[in-house]
Amino acid sequence: MLQQVMTAPGVIEFREVPTPQPGPGEVLIKIMEIGVCGSDIHVYHGEHPFTSYPVTQGHEVSGLVEQLGEGVTGLQAGQKVTIQPQVVCGQCWPCRNGKYNLCESLKVMGFQTTGTASEYFVVDAAKVTPLPDAMSLEEGAMIEPLAVAVHAVGRAGDISGKDVCVLGAGPIGILVAQAAKGLGARKVMITDVSALRLEKARECGADVCVNTREKDFGQALVECFGPDKADVIYDCAGNDITMDQAIQNARKGSTLILVAVFAQKAHVDLAVLNDHELDLNTSMMYRSEDYETAIQLATEGKVQLLPLLSKRFPFQQYLDAYQYIDQNRESTMKVMIDVQQ
Repeated sequence: MLQQVMTAPGVIEFREVPTPQPGPGEVLIKIMEIGVCGSDIHVYHGEHPFTSYPVTQGHEVSGLVEQLGEGVTGLQAGQKVTIQPQVVCGQCWPCRNGKYNLCESLKVMGFQTTGTASEYFVVDAAKVTPLPDAMSLEEGAMIEPLAVAVHAVGRAGDISGKDVCVLGAGPIGILVAQAAKGLGARKVMITDVSALRLEKARECGADVCVNTREKDFGQALVECFGPDKADVIYDCAGNDITMDQAIQNARKGSTLILVAVFAQKAHVDLAVLNDHELDLNTSMMYRSEDYETAIQLATEGKVQLLPLLSKRFPFQQYLDAYQYIDQNRESTMKVMIDVQQ
């Protein structure tokens, strides 16, 4: 079978390797679609701090069950599935207490261990999540980033009837906005400095879209929600500007959730955070229940995934996909790799 390997930053090779066979408790998946994530781009540029080379990428994925290993039940050949890409120890405190997304020895397929970018992939059956028959394989490959959004929204607790603001209208920001609305938020405002991204957010159902190049964030917050402002602000941009906007303008005693990964150490006003008794929380990946909720939201039409699909590339044009993203950063949401041709 054919397997993608990034041998160095910006260098991708395709190798013929033996098709793996599933052992006891394992499943052989015929990989169909792979979504390209912002973290993949960091690897492409040699900027991911926890990835070494060579590495086979691919963690946003959908496929078809090809073969079941001994003892595997609940799955059948030909079934649509996605994969949870976390590899955890099962022994540390987070793992023992149901927080395996925070495993002390966490590895993620495509970064610290082999990813799914090959024609076939063997994985532990426990990491395989069935997809509805009616769900497209493209949507199936976007369940992983939607699960990120679902987990992030849940970090604020029950948001039914609450007013929510999302900073950053990239793919994750738009998914957070949709997930918040789908989980019962009363009103959702999203901000960005890109008119194109905000238009996509509007297409996906955001109630209010604000370009903070054109309007002051604090003013927009009051105009949208009134003097009580937002109950929860999610930072899906991850830079000093957006986090400072949140800290300086949040209602006293409200909640901030950091969803994005800061590329550099943050320099923000913690004195204001303290003085206003703001709850600053964070979000890391997802757990199985987040996958289940993500699938439910997509199936019920409460989250639209396909509007985020920007372009597709054949498997052996993986490098072209990365170059396309680099050249079209502002207008690109989700690029998909078609593995089977």
